[in-house]
Amino acid sequence: MTVSKDTALPASDPAKVFCTSDVMDPARSTALQIALGLQPTLGPGSELPTFFHQLYFWTPVPPEALGRDGHPGLSKTGLIPDLGLPRRMWAGGRLRFMHPLRAGIEAEKHSIVEHSERKQGRTGPLGFVTLRHDIHQDGQLCLSEWHDLVYREDPSADAPRPVPPEARRDEAVARQVSFSSTLLFRYSALTFNGHRIHYDLDYAREVEGYTGLVVHGPLLAQKLMLLAEELMGPLAEFSFRATAPLMHFEAASLCCKGCDLWVRAPDGRQCMQAQAIPKN
Repeated sequence: MTVSKDTALPASDPAKVFCTSDVMDPARSTALQIALGLQPTLGPGSELPTFFHQLYFWTPVPPEALGRDGHPGLSKTGLIPDLGLPRRMWAGGRLRFMHPLRAGIEAEKHSIVEHSERKQGRTGPLGFVTLRHDIHQDGQLCLSEWHDLVYREDPSADAPRPVPPEARRDEAVARQVSFSSTLLFRYSALTFNGHRIHYDLDYAREVEGYTGLVVHGPLLAQKLMLLAEELMGPLAEFSFRATAPLMHFEAASLCCKGCDLWVRAPDGRQCMQAQAIPKN
């Protein structure tokens, strides 16, 4: 059971810390292992795979508090400030790993808004929000995560589409992957992500202007982290940035060279770039 509360920072900092606790149920992580085609290996006390904390610390709200996109609506009294822009995207993130989280043991996440601003971009106003999450278990800080969000206006029919960057082709390792609508639905359910671009095709096309269901940025990052650990061993840090959306009907290549990783779509565009720093 997830419990949410908020506490104030010391008087020198007027921001709020939102604290959420959760028992790291091994069944939930096992379900994601199976959904990703991995062997289920988890039981009480097992180390959770990297980035599987995304499955926990749910903060459900009643239906009337949801925005049109299925995410909780923004509020001046909530964690994320309302910047007056309807479209939300996970632009990227950074993680620093200190200790592995363990299944079946309660953990606590402390979340704070580190930065928020609204700017004028080439295609209209943009809002930028950076959240920081610190996750503690057994009295020690296990990981810190910075979560970058971008907010923007609805697309205009006559607005030029942004040109995505071309992906590198000098990889030392490449893995072919695909993302079915079933996988997107299961990942949304396991992470309690209600964003309709991942499961509602009509909404994704007609409201947000995509050509298909959008593969979750964190799901792409999860795949890259698993590849990085396979090639490099345990990670000390990992950072990633989404550069173009990947649709559910597109196969992709997970690429790696040295500490650099990226996702390449079938047409050669770069969908995500990342960097991994191993512990040793």
